[in-house]
Order: sequence, then structure tokens, then C-alpha cells
Amino acid sequence: MKKALFLAAFTALAGLSQAQAADTKVSIGISGWTGFAPLTLAKEAGIFKKHGLDVSVVKVPQASRHLALASGDIQCAATTVETWIVWNAAGVATTQLFQLDVSHGADGIAAKPGIDKVADLKGKAVAASAPGTSPYFLLAYILVKNGMSMKDVKVVNMEPGPAAQALLAGQNDAAVTYEPYLSAVRAAPDKGKIIATTVDYPAVMDTFGCTNAFLKDHPDAAKALAASYYDALEMIKTDKDKSYEIMGKDVKQSGKEFGESAAYLEWQDKAAAKKFFGSTFKTFSEEAAQILLDAGVIKNKPDLSKLADPSFIE
Repeated sequence: MKKALFLAAFTALAGLSQAQAADTKVSIGISGWTGFAPLTLAKEAGIFKKHGLDVSVVKVPQASRHLALASGDIQCAATTVETWIVWNAAGVATTQLFQLDVSHGADGIAAKPGIDKVADLKGKAVAASAPGTSPYFLLAYILVKNGMSMKDVKVVNMEPGPAAQALLAGQNDAAVTYEPYLSAVRAAPDKGKIIATTVDYPAVMDTFGCTNAFLKDHPDAAKALAASYYDALEMIKTDKDKSYEIMGKDVKQSGKEFGESAAYLEWQDKAAAKKFFGSTFKTFSEEAAQILLDAGVIKNKPDLSKLADPSFIE
């Protein structure tokens, strides 16, 4: 009897071990941007695991995220639509799978008191991440929309968090940053003023993608990643307080503070993503590619028709 129980227990453990071994390993590169937080939620709440994925979520600066993809240190990443254009133009073959979020004021330009509009930035020192990143592109985009170019400002390369901190400390004239750092500026109107956001310049749309090599070897994992994201969005709907607490902890915010930051963006469900890839994605990619060319960020346009494959959304 004992032998039979032992064999049954051993078989169960072996089956569990085999199931765990079957989980597809995947490392995802992100930054501390509020819009990417559902990916952290999917990790911490066990949603990825439920879908047969062994996921590591790694913080990698946007300026070097493509290098991590190229080296194989990560297989997938979250970033803005135009950044995938930059990465593919640089020879890092990747494909966008599903949309993550749209910024509605969660990204913008903050400036010292006395600088009241975009035109006032001419000749000023503006802190922004390196060429090929979302903040750098957003600056270029906003300047173009105001009849200016990157040549009209002095760019100081700083990541979004330090850029906001430096502005509040009286350094530089302006900073391109995003949530949760933009809220620090909102809370200190005597030290900085937000002069432009994605409310007026809707140029920040985030998507999730992976290397083409990973997709070729693990198409089912790609579908599982998409399904996990949508399950995370459902958890936010059904248990917002717990979800905000988990997501806020990752960026050193309380659940309440995280919710306030999240109010400036909109996570995208399946229907929104499918509509996006069929319309806005195409027109925005064309416009973004031209701005990137004009700014000298890329030398040639990659084939824009091959940069996304929403068929993994089920």
C-alpha cells in the first residue's frame, strides 16, 4: 500500500516537474512607465504562469533595449510604435504583436517658470533621452508641429526620471518625461510647468513585440503573451485596488498614486488593438518614419508593412 502511495506521489511530482519544464522561458524588457504596468501585474499575479510561460520582466533603458534584444538577453519588449521603426532600421528584426496603451497626457514637456509655450523653447536646454527613444521622438514631433526642429533646441540626454528631477532642482530649461515622473512636476507648480502633453500631441502609443527569431520558434508563446496581457486588464477591472497596489509597488508608488498616474493613459483591449493596427498604426508609422528620417535618427525606412502581426491576438 505504502509502495503504491509512494509511486503515486512520485508520478504526481514527476508530472508537475514536467509541466514546469514545459513552461516557455521569455524575458521581457520594459521601463518604469505606467503604461507597461499590466505586464508586471501579469508576472506578479501568476497570470503568465497560468498561460504556460516562465517570464522574467527586466528593466532595461529604452536607449539600450534593442541591444538586449539583439544579444538575446531579452526576447520581447514593450516600447512605442516609432521605436520599433528605429530598431528595425538598425537591423534588429522584431515584430509588434499587440497594443498596450495610448497616452492621454501621460507624456509631455515640462519647463521652468517663465517658459509658457513650445515656441519659447528655441535656444533652450531641453533634457530628453537619447535619439531612438520615445522622449526624443516626442520632442521632435512636437517641435515639428510648431514649425521648429531639433536644431532649434539644445538637447541634454537624460532619462525621464532624472530629467524631471533635474528640472525640479533648477537644472536645464525643460524636460521631456512621462508618468509617474510627470506627476512630480504637476505637484510642484512653483518649480515647473507642463507646456505640452499627448493630449494635444497624440504621439505616444505603446505596443508589445518580440524578435522574429523568438516568434518563429515559439508562436504559441506569442499568443499566450497576448492572452496574459488581456487577462491582466481584466484583473484591473475586477480587482482594481489590488492591481494598483501591485503595479504601484513596482514604481515606488502607493496604489492611490498609481491610479492617479494611470488616469493619464488608456490601456487597450483586444477590440481597440485590432482597430488600431487596421488604421492609426499605418498612418502614424508613415508620419513617424519621416520625422525620424528628418531628425537623422534613421538613415533608411524599414518595410513598414512588416513591422506588426496582430494575428497573435485571439
